[in-house]
Amino acid sequence: MSSPSEIRARTQALFGFDTEWLARHSEPVLEPELPIIDPHHHLWDRDSRYLFDEFSADIASGHRIGASVFVQCDEMYRADADAEFAPLGETEFVNGIAAISASGRYGSDRVAAGIVGFADFRLGARVDAVLEGHLRRAGERFRGIRSRSVWDADPTIKGSTQDFPPHLLLDARFREGYARLARYGLTFDAWLFHPQIPELADLAGTFPDITVVLDHIGAPLGIGVYAGRRDEVFAAWRRNMAELAKRPNVAVKLGGLGMHLFGFDLDPAHRAAPASSEELARLWRPYLETCIELFGAGRCMFESNFPVDKRVASYLVLWNAFKRIAAGCSAAEKAALFCDTARRVYRLAP
Repeated sequence: MSSPSEIRARTQALFGFDTEWLARHSEPVLEPELPIIDPHHHLWDRDSRYLFDEFSADIASGHRIGASVFVQCDEMYRADADAEFAPLGETEFVNGIAAISASGRYGSDRVAAGIVGFADFRLGARVDAVLEGHLRRAGERFRGIRSRSVWDADPTIKGSTQDFPPHLLLDARFREGYARLARYGLTFDAWLFHPQIPELADLAGTFPDITVVLDHIGAPLGIGVYAGRRDEVFAAWRRNMAELAKRPNVAVKLGGLGMHLFGFDLDPAHRAAPASSEELARLWRPYLETCIELFGAGRCMFESNFPVDKRVASYLVLWNAFKRIAAGCSAAEKAALFCDTARRVYRLAP
């Protein structure tokens, strides 16, 4: 069990961003009229504050963001509730922000039009009470559950402020609770590392009626024991993704590559100024194009992963990079990648 000070230090290392450093690079917005739904962002008030005002300022930078999906990040959990019900506080918190946005007083975009929360599937059938609690608090906005299972044999590799056991997705008790998603029509967001993708493929194949969303392209790792092995890791990741793609109930979020886990060293500790969208597109293209090739545009969606990926790029530059990567796609493919897949998967209003 990590101490509070260790968790704070890990949070800053994983999620901190430097706005002055980001301002050292700017560029014009590409394809400003292209409609976008951002299907993965967070809101929090921790070492770095990122709430409605901060996110709204980012999405006002020039791209046409129509709506967004909030994804759980352990924020505003209830202090006075039993552990299994504490995550309901996050849904209450985000639903309030969504209501502010839906008023239209602060722009036409709809922040947190979809909400993805957390429930511990190891509760088994008892997880129903938690799922129903989320639905009562956010109603039509509540769309699914994210359960992180990030684990690697190298203990230096961390994808969360928390620690998770190995093979969580294969655990019988976990699966008993996971199966309950189907009765509520909720999606499942998975956050794991590339060696764990086969476990997700097994889960998705066992429960074909549950829509699965793989976050951050399944995180082909580039740090720890994987540092300096990029070609080897890419080959292993691609094999795993090809097998996962055989499950038609799985979609993939294209993003998250600004995280330290990928080993691109794009943060202020390694650069005097941020990378341009051209450089980001060059580095990330092999991964994102592989996902589009394997899954098709109809099962892929670009994501900001903000403010986590804000550690390496501004919102404007990040979406410019995605638009550069998609430059060769047809109009229908672009519509799917930037908007329609997210709308369908999270069942958002037009």
